[in-house]
Amino acid sequence: MIPTPEEAYEITKRYNKGEFHLSHARIVGDVMEWYARELGYGSEADYWKAVGILHDVDFELYPEQHCQKAPELLRENGVDESVIRSVVSHGYGICSDVKPEHTMEKVLFAADELTGLIGAAALMRPSRSVEDMEVKSLKKKFKDKKFAAGCDREVITRGAEELGWTLEELMERTLAAMRSSPNVD
Repeated sequence: MIPTPEEAYEITKRYNKGEFHLSHARIVGDVMEWYARELGYGSEADYWKAVGILHDVDFELYPEQHCQKAPELLRENGVDESVIRSVVSHGYGICSDVKPEHTMEKVLFAADELTGLIGAAALMRPSRSVEDMEVKSLKKKFKDKKFAAGCDREVITRGAEELGWTLEELMERTLAAMRSSPNVD
């Protein structure tokens, strides 16, 4: 089964109870949907969104086995192998040996970590919003290794390179995607 975004969220909720993880799933799903439309894959937008929602399905319960338990959990829910492959590929070089190949997988790999950095940077702003955030200030936070230390800058940089984009282009686009999300406060 290729889940709809709504079905993907229901699956994610079976294994994730914390609001942080559920919010992250919704935001990454929205970002992936935006990218699908932006990059000319509009007919696949629901697929991209569902993969984004499911990408961390195993993280809350199995953080030490992230991307290792996801296939089992997703298969229990009858999820198609193509979705499973894409979900697992976002952990390439970290917790998975499945390399992102499709544009969607590369976007997920690059944007997942970046959404976390953007979210943390937004909380530090007087507005507490991405609406008035500029790439210049995001780049400054990116360079500060102590800020949002859990966001892997190497993954973000590698992701931009895999897409053939500059880091600034990835940041601009992901900021625009997050601004369009109804799930970003």
